[in-house]
Amino acid sequence: MLSDVTTPQDLDDRFREALGALGGPDQRRDLAEWLPDGGPLTGAQALALFDAQATSRLLDLAARWLRGFGEGYYTIGSAGHEGNAAVAAALRPTDPALLHYRSGGFYCVRAAQAAGDFPTAPPSGRPAAGDDAGPEAAAPGTADPDRPPPTSTAHPSPDASPSPTAGSTSGADASPPAGPSSAVGPSAELGGDVPVEVPPNAGALPARSGEAPDVPDSVPPAAGSGAGPALPAVDPDDGYAQAARDVLRGVVASAREPIAGGRHKVFGHPDLAVIPTTSTIASHLPRAVGMGLALERLRRVGGGRRPGAVTPESGGDTATAPWPSDAIVVCSFGDASVNHATATAAFNTAGWYDHTGLRIPVLFVCEDNGLGISVRSPQGWVEATLRARPGIRYFAADGTDPVETYRVAEQAAGWVRRHRRPAVLHLTTVRLMGHAEADAETAYRSPAEIGADLARDPLLATARLLVTAGHATGEELLARYDERGWQLRRIAEEVLDEPKLASPAEVVAELAPRRPARVSRAVADAAARAAGPNAGARAEAFGGKPPELAGPLTLAQSINAALADGMLDHPGMAVFGEDVAAKGGVYGVTKGLRDRFGAARVFDTLLDETSILGLGLGAGVAGMLPVPEIQYLAYLHNAEDQLRGEAATMRFFSQGAYRNPMVVRVAGLAYQEGFGGHFHNDNSVAVLRDVPGLVIAVPARPDDAAPMLRTCLAAAAVDGSVCAFLEPIALYHTRDLYADGDGEWLGEYAEPGAWAARHVPVGRARVYGVGSAEDLTIITFGNGVRMSLRAAATLADEGIGSRVVDLRWLAPLPVADIVRESSATGRVLIVDETRRSGGVGEGVIAALVDGGYVGAARRVAGLDCFVPLGPAARQVLVSEEAITQGARTLLAR
Repeated sequence: MLSDVTTPQDLDDRFREALGALGGPDQRRDLAEWLPDGGPLTGAQALALFDAQATSRLLDLAARWLRGFGEGYYTIGSAGHEGNAAVAAALRPTDPALLHYRSGGFYCVRAAQAAGDFPTAPPSGRPAAGDDAGPEAAAPGTADPDRPPPTSTAHPSPDASPSPTAGSTSGADASPPAGPSSAVGPSAELGGDVPVEVPPNAGALPARSGEAPDVPDSVPPAAGSGAGPALPAVDPDDGYAQAARDVLRGVVASAREPIAGGRHKVFGHPDLAVIPTTSTIASHLPRAVGMGLALERLRRVGGGRRPGAVTPESGGDTATAPWPSDAIVVCSFGDASVNHATATAAFNTAGWYDHTGLRIPVLFVCEDNGLGISVRSPQGWVEATLRARPGIRYFAADGTDPVETYRVAEQAAGWVRRHRRPAVLHLTTVRLMGHAEADAETAYRSPAEIGADLARDPLLATARLLVTAGHATGEELLARYDERGWQLRRIAEEVLDEPKLASPAEVVAELAPRRPARVSRAVADAAARAAGPNAGARAEAFGGKPPELAGPLTLAQSINAALADGMLDHPGMAVFGEDVAAKGGVYGVTKGLRDRFGAARVFDTLLDETSILGLGLGAGVAGMLPVPEIQYLAYLHNAEDQLRGEAATMRFFSQGAYRNPMVVRVAGLAYQEGFGGHFHNDNSVAVLRDVPGLVIAVPARPDDAAPMLRTCLAAAAVDGSVCAFLEPIALYHTRDLYADGDGEWLGEYAEPGAWAARHVPVGRARVYGVGSAEDLTIITFGNGVRMSLRAAATLADEGIGSRVVDLRWLAPLPVADIVRESSATGRVLIVDETRRSGGVGEGVIAALVDGGYVGAARRVAGLDCFVPLGPAARQVLVSEEAITQGARTLLAR
């Protein structure tokens, strides 16, 4: 078979030898019987776990075999972690799962469940077990003075004989505290420890093929095995084979791979409720918390979709959650990831919300093999870290023991499902065959350590269980393993012939599709609803005085009104962030929204940008339309990978099967008077412009802000777009343009009948003509628009006519408008309030060059410096004087 590509320890040969030595039971038992000694599995279920684990192991070997002749591209495997198959078996196939890269066993079980190939338990006669069972469950959240302190069993020493760890539970199970803290944020409407009635067969999925699975023939028992029923034969097209094909397609980068289409090797499938995670660490954990928050919110308020609304793909509102109302979120990760900042953020957020009384049904699964590539997790550290998380119930099991893993996973999942509260399942595992093919673990592990892990092989443990329980012989299981091996070899050879992504267009097809006609229609439909069936609710929300009758508005007031109109039109929309609810935002932009729409839709979050964006990511994928606020642009840099690595990649790596629509409001840029410094006057946007597919909007004028925000909301709902709505703080409350009291920076708010006509498409600029508008083109954005218009007025007094181009969109840049308006004068002055290096101006110049512009060009930009406090800021930022002088210099050439 594939033994020539295993590690030097020849894992495959060792396993085959061990199977052959198992012999057989004295008396065969029927597979429909329960395991002896009160085990929670039947023989058929244990055999199904063996099939899943064997498939996962053979996938690891096949990946190395393919890599051996240059046809495979991923060899990080699941060997030693196959116990997570039992976790999948304890869950429902409709529980959304975010899986890390050692989840082969889990994925195989989930595929078998969906195909109808994982056996169900008999309807009666099961050994009794409660979801709150366990040695520590009787005293939740308290310490037993008669019990010695818990000791870690995460990493037995290499010299110790392997022994299973007793499953345990502990953690915060106390009722939320009374008083004001129990009604913080949205918990007053969404909180409460309300048990969920769990139907016995809820959430079952049909077979993925749409047909009933074939019933395999049986093979006779091996000679000398005793009387009894034979094992069923391996079905060459069962759910495990389907899982193997999915995974191998990812390994060889086949364009037919069902989730990423050859763009990445990830565990994911829309039919299996497995959401792809492209990170190998913990950056998907904040999303899991957000999904739990959204699931519970949608469960309690009946979904986020307007009655009769069409699907997002056809231009309608965001959809309800695609999973049952009592579903829970499962999220797996490795022990080394416990130390990552995103893991800390996720645990802290889940516990923080639990403390306030808000329920978040998430089961975190930590698979602890004691190593992060070559760096060891200190003895007892992972257990101590997980146990110490307030508000998160702790469960532990030996992940190499299938019975214990299933029993404790079932307890943990049942507890989360019933109480709608977060828990962590700490599985001790082993790592076999190293981190990946290129990992020579003999450089950092002793032979004794490697041997100790080999002795705890979870696949061998399941085989021993089947033999000792009387359901199989070692010889039968070896034949079954070999049959699975040849099955995978055949599939591997087949997927080699499948097409690869072969053009740039194919690769980027699902990156960030733009359907401007549908977005425009969605805006028009929203206008029709606002003027028609929603007119009464709109009048009530605005206190009888809609914003179009309120007179000219500031930028902040216009954004506030557009947010309110968005909330009225999108029942699934939620606004959240630091200080956005009770205070109404530090600049008053969200003032009054919580009073109008309630704490379930407008709520304050904890002070952590990673968690704020994570909540948005999870809420979006669960069917809501989240609008999180980042209080200052500088704070975004603490969490920018949640946008780059998580938000922007979701559609790309799922071929559009999953989306996380989101409009992130960010207060930013410089020029605040009397207040500032680096964190409040940040002009760095390069990291945002570098994110493929991200939409970046920068409204400068009040009459642009509302239509641009409506466009972003529509693009999120229709295309699943991720939008950064960057609001210039210095312009929030600006009223005048040329002289004090002129009111020319205020803007009228369009009534709904005019929304369609004033629609601002993504990637379209706005042009202002000053004077003859024939001598100079000034390209700018944000604060630069106001400064450039003032400078243009000065130039007009000198007889110089200018056209000022407000980019409005920094990504995608309005390239056609840039080239057209620049070519009209042949002289371009780029006014860039960001920095010379990595600033927006570099992108504008590149667009001009690529577009064939042949005229003169000059740049005025901020210095490559952080923005200092007070008057010193003027020394590094663009000024009106610099714009005027730059224009004169350009015209003098």
